[in-house]
Amino acid sequence: MKQSSSSGLPNRKMITGIYIFVLVYTIVQLLWWGVLLHQQSKQIAKNEQIALTHKIQELTHPAEFMQEMQRLHKEQQMRTFKYIGEGVIFLVLILAGAAIVYRAVWKQMKLGQQQQNFMMAVTHELKSPIAVAKLNLETLRRHKLDEEKQRKLLDATIRETNRLDQLCNNILLASQFEHRKYQPFLEHLDFSRLLRDATEELQCRTVSHNIEADIMPGVELQGDKFMITLMLNNLVENAVKYAPKGSTIRVKLFRSGETLKLAVSDEGEGIAPEERGKIFLKFYRIGNENTRKSKGSGLGLYLTRKIVEQHGGTIAVKDNSPKGTCFEITWNDYSVQSV
Repeated sequence: MKQSSSSGLPNRKMITGIYIFVLVYTIVQLLWWGVLLHQQSKQIAKNEQIALTHKIQELTHPAEFMQEMQRLHKEQQMRTFKYIGEGVIFLVLILAGAAIVYRAVWKQMKLGQQQQNFMMAVTHELKSPIAVAKLNLETLRRHKLDEEKQRKLLDATIRETNRLDQLCNNILLASQFEHRKYQPFLEHLDFSRLLRDATEELQCRTVSHNIEADIMPGVELQGDKFMITLMLNNLVENAVKYAPKGSTIRVKLFRSGETLKLAVSDEGEGIAPEERGKIFLKFYRIGNENTRKSKGSGLGLYLTRKIVEQHGGTIAVKDNSPKGTCFEITWNDYSVQSV
């Protein structure tokens, strides 16, 4: 796996080198074309002056000779202006086209690298829960275990199948968002209750971290129940990946002035400021795929941002105090029940 990933770097350098060589060669040829035209223009002017000197006997007045010389000089200036102007235009077009092509090629190469990372991550994400579930089921089939051990193995198997289910949902939804085929099923939701239920379910599925919920009661929203649940799952599971085991993940729904905010915070290492604008991009993951220890496909935060935008909100990344990361979602259009 390391060889296939590292081989992309020399290919990228080789393609960039070839591209620069072709661009430099084209510009040098353009400049050489300008030099040849300049020499040709000088030769034409010289030949015209020689021809004029041969005709000097036909010119009856010196003023006519001077007029002819001025005409030849203007023609030479026009030729010089013409090929310099054409050369500058060609040079601008070449540089502009080269910049557009380079940007497009670079984006394609970057997307290819991200897709390669995605395939590596998804392969790992698929194999791990399948292997765990298979091992647990084979253990249950081959050994007579007491009821408590059977329950633990079944619970672990269910957690792994839930991981598989969410990964499949993320991949399908990413494809639908990409082609704008997903239409949300909007309904009137008890947002507070939905978040409490989803948080409790997440805590049952998560044994490595403590999930605390501070949910303001009585909040209602128009939204897609499945998508909002997926949004919260992605944010919490992202915190589980990067926060130390045994630490606390906090889910808080609160009002701030005229806005409603949902914050999911962890106690991890945090996200560098230069990475915060990239983490919501499709397939993007911080670090190198060969050395990264955290699980994931690079789709969770991408889908989260899409879901938030689809529900009329905005999402931002902030520092958590004293350490960690806080994902904060803000809505302006909401209602609160009288409780």
